[in-house]
Amino acid sequence: MLSVFCEQVESLYPHPGWVELDPEVLWSHFVGVIKEAVQAAGLHMRQIAGLGISTQRATFITWHKRTGKPFHNFISWQDLRSAELVNSWNKSLLLKAEEAAKKNNCCFGTVDTWLLYRLTKGSVYATDYSNASATGVFEPFTKCWNPTLCNLLSIPMSIYPSVKDTSFNFGSADSEIFGAPIPIMAVVADQQSAMFGECCFHPGDVKLTMGTGGFWNVNTGGHLFASRSGLYPLIGWKIGEEVVYLTEGCMSDIGTAIKWAQDINLFTNVDETAKMARSIVDSQGVCFVPGFQVSVNDPYLCASFMGLKPSTTRNHLVRAILESIAFRNKQLYDIIVKKVRIPLQTIRADGGVSNNSFVMQMTSDLINKKIEKPANADMSSLGAAFLAGLASGFWTDKEQLKKLRRIEAVFEPQKDSEEYRPAMDTWLQATKRSLHW
Repeated sequence: MLSVFCEQVESLYPHPGWVELDPEVLWSHFVGVIKEAVQAAGLHMRQIAGLGISTQRATFITWHKRTGKPFHNFISWQDLRSAELVNSWNKSLLLKAEEAAKKNNCCFGTVDTWLLYRLTKGSVYATDYSNASATGVFEPFTKCWNPTLCNLLSIPMSIYPSVKDTSFNFGSADSEIFGAPIPIMAVVADQQSAMFGECCFHPGDVKLTMGTGGFWNVNTGGHLFASRSGLYPLIGWKIGEEVVYLTEGCMSDIGTAIKWAQDINLFTNVDETAKMARSIVDSQGVCFVPGFQVSVNDPYLCASFMGLKPSTTRNHLVRAILESIAFRNKQLYDIIVKKVRIPLQTIRADGGVSNNSFVMQMTSDLINKKIEKPANADMSSLGAAFLAGLASGFWTDKEQLKKLRRIEAVFEPQKDSEEYRPAMDTWLQATKRSLHW
């Protein structure tokens, strides 16, 4: 890796439960980080063989096909307004989009589609199978947009982008943007990209990402698995004739909860949290239920602390937050073991929270499995680079990619999971009390 550059895109919260992104801010940050990263690497844009784009999924926008002007902000995957729309559909937000759709002037897309459209000055209107499969409108079994659902919701099929392979030549970024045309050789959803970056290429390979949200993914090969208890099928990637499916379970408030704790001064630096948690024997009965956006399939679950006492300290609160992540990991892992009828292989973890040794060790203890942590926690970016490299011929096969894997740490079970039983039972009770708030 030659260089890294980051720029945070702030979420907007116009109303309680609403989460949006400003499309122009996202676009300017996107262009800016590419320019800064290339400059920091001492390279020129003309030297770039291909661009791989990994984006958060299920965050959508609609815009005018002719002018390119958005009808509204991005609606984030963490947004909860759909819970109310189920009972009372409010069309006012999308009225302009509805009128444009009737005239075949409306485009619908997730972040990747929007970026492709902007990069190519409107000449490419497309997405890939990994992003499409996460919208809820794309049918992973038939690999096409769902006409029955669209008809039921009165959504014209014309608004949806064409769906391309994940590792594919999507065209080139307009030379006015970066000073030279850069081939766009891969577009992929973030969790599927992290799966590819971890080299989870075989059925039974497991990836755990802990970032803003938490995601367990299992490579199920050519088979689709779903469960009413929290797992859903996705297309991992499509490269030529190869179509790889995943099953996924998610928890939405990992990084969000930790950032909130930092914002209210429970700690100064996130690196302190593992030490704070270990400085005490237990959380003293304090439980934290993560639910700032959505969790355990209940959009009305509220985030809460329970079991507070006069003796409760910041360390107890921080430990309770970290324990909640490990407990939720245990819940999802147990569902996967029960529902996915494939022998599970080594678990590979990534994402910013994977740098927290307390969470990693406790998760390993609870599930009684070894967990590998790579040297580079940002597997989503690496996966996009791998996919772009394959499309551009920089690498010829996946075996070359496997040789590039670097493991920084391995966490193996050190305590019997039964030792955590009383604390987890208390946490489960706290979770039930936070439902349907």
